[in-house]
Amino acid sequence: MFAVIKTGGKQYRVAANDTITVAKLAGEAGDAVSFDVLLLAGDENVAVGAQAVASASVAAEIVRHGRGEKVIAFKKRRRQNSKRKRGHRQDHTVVRITGISA
Repeated sequence: MFAVIKTGGKQYRVAANDTITVAKLAGEAGDAVSFDVLLLAGDENVAVGAQAVASASVAAEIVRHGRGEKVIAFKKRRRQNSKRKRGHRQDHTVVRITGISA
């Protein structure tokens, strides 16, 4: 059984005991979180749509918080003695899926 969840503006395909990295969530390590379900698929049946999966939810546990790799944004204008260098590290949360309830 797997489900498609939406968090942080992105969609993820998850199953029980999966570990995924999502955009930063509120809470501490060990806290339980719940996600809304967009699609729920079992052995032979698939449920899609707001009414079909309204009662379904995905339970998860926060494993840890972290920061991604540094991304460098560099701009240079040739022959103008002009350059700009900026760096950015995105915050993320590692989540372990504990169960899918239909």
